[in-house]
Amino acid sequence: MNTIVGKVYTVSEVNRIMKGLIRQEPEFANLQIQGEVSNFRQYPSGHCYFALKDGKTLLKCVMFAGSARRLKQLPRNGDQILGVGRIDLYERDGIYQFYVDMLMPLGAGSLMVAYEQLKQKLSAEGLFDESRKKTLPVYPKTVGIVTSPAGAAVRDIINVSGRRDPSVKLLLYPVKVQGTEAPLEIVHGIQFFNHHQLADVLIVGRGGGSMEDLWAFNDERVVRTIAESEIPVVSAVGHEIDFTLSDFAADLRAPTPSAAAELAVPERSGDREALAKLARRLERAMEVKLTNSGTALERLQEEWVLTHPERLWEMASQTLDTLDRRLEQAAQSRFTDREQELQLLATKLETLDPYAVLRRGYTITENERGQVVHSAARLQPGATLVTRFTDGTAVSTVDTVKEG
Repeated sequence: MNTIVGKVYTVSEVNRIMKGLIRQEPEFANLQIQGEVSNFRQYPSGHCYFALKDGKTLLKCVMFAGSARRLKQLPRNGDQILGVGRIDLYERDGIYQFYVDMLMPLGAGSLMVAYEQLKQKLSAEGLFDESRKKTLPVYPKTVGIVTSPAGAAVRDIINVSGRRDPSVKLLLYPVKVQGTEAPLEIVHGIQFFNHHQLADVLIVGRGGGSMEDLWAFNDERVVRTIAESEIPVVSAVGHEIDFTLSDFAADLRAPTPSAAAELAVPERSGDREALAKLARRLERAMEVKLTNSGTALERLQEEWVLTHPERLWEMASQTLDTLDRRLEQAAQSRFTDREQELQLLATKLETLDPYAVLRRGYTITENERGQVVHSAARLQPGATLVTRFTDGTAVSTVDTVKEG
């Protein structure tokens, strides 16, 4: 018969002891583990369960809903990722697991460092300042698109733009949106539209993806070209949670390509309805105006000016006769007044005529110089005098001067 020596543990006790031992190890509290995602599954609760493997072994992993919601994109089987979290024991199953708090694509750490360094550099230069951003045109005629011709982004832009304003022309400059060749193609596309002034606003972007997929839009050449664009640029890179440096440099950032089309192309259905109403109002106003003008024309056609135009010069002739009579009367009155004035002046002149005195029997005596002699005291014996009568003159010589 076998005898059991020492304490006997239950399964729960062992698992609890193991859990305590794991938690006592400080290194297990904050680990960074890289590996390949396997058996990934997300439950309706939002919790994610998967495994990390490196070709030899496998580590069970859990990421709870709160942490999973912070992910821009859920990992897929086969993805190489870097997880940050802790090791703990799941007592019920007696297995230890990696509880993941943060998860990013492998290599994203170095990409994030490069991203932040370039962001700080360009921000210090003022490329992201709000003061340099341009306003989008209210009614653009042409929208330039710099994106992949094969992606869903361009289809979304075309569909939304066509629905909002079918009259807007869309010009696509096809480019690669990921890979080493993508940045230079995107730069050439933006510069092409600016050089030829082919668009009123530009949409530059692509659909969503991993940080690596979107990295072309973090390229310094692309960011600087967007900032230097004379044409306003709407950045539409990825989904709502994705932010690239192009978003900061653009004049406006759209969370999705569809939203970019909504921002670049105003809704014109309301304008078309308003225009139709105005056209109808104008048509009615013109009809009323034409009707009123026709009525006025009919009244004018019945006026005597048109029916008896000869009355115009008849009245003018009568007026001329009246003016002629008034002129004749004025002239006659003026002549009479002048004649009376002349007669009055003649009477006055006749009164002042010295010869009139002679005709009444008087004479005028003048000295030899022709001066009228008014006083005998001024005469000298021997002076010659001329005496004028009404019918002639007599010359005499003063013999004696008597005064008094």
